[in-house]
Amino acid sequence: METLTEKVLAQLEETSDKFWNVSKDSANFLNMLIRIHKSQEVLELGTSNGYSGIWLARALEETGGHLTTIEYWDKRRDLALENFKLCGVEDRITSLLGSASDVIKEKLSDKQFDFVFMDASKPHYLEFFELLHPLLKSGGIIAADNITSHAEKVKPFVDEISSRKDYQVQILPLPDGMLIARKI
Repeated sequence: METLTEKVLAQLEETSDKFWNVSKDSANFLNMLIRIHKSQEVLELGTSNGYSGIWLARALEETGGHLTTIEYWDKRRDLALENFKLCGVEDRITSLLGSASDVIKEKLSDKQFDFVFMDASKPHYLEFFELLHPLLKSGGIIAADNITSHAEKVKPFVDEISSRKDYQVQILPLPDGMLIARKI
């Protein structure tokens, strides 16, 4: 029997192109990675309609962790909040509205994260990384979507993180390409 969460996720998958959601394979991989890593403090840049946030929060139910998610567009954030509530994961999520860079600087500069998922404005990935590097715990993971689908836009970020000695990096052939980096 299909649960309400499974129904909501299936409905969101039908509109994934409109809301720029990650693929189901990518969402499942992130869910699994959070569980394996036993992540506690997760940050998502780019909430959209909440599809990936639901997958992340479901993993955090197992680890006892919390998701902070940032969305620029209020209508998408409102839709995400509805979807989080429908799926019963709203108690694991703090949803912040605004530009990811501004929110990180103004509201999260004193936080520490052990897992970051970047799926917001692709040309700003390098800027996000520079802001997030000091907030990422040693051993923490950065997952960045759209690495192959938006290769030119994310190239400065990929070049920078790949050249650093304090990160182990791998690009995975998931739909749209996903970079996984572990802070050493």
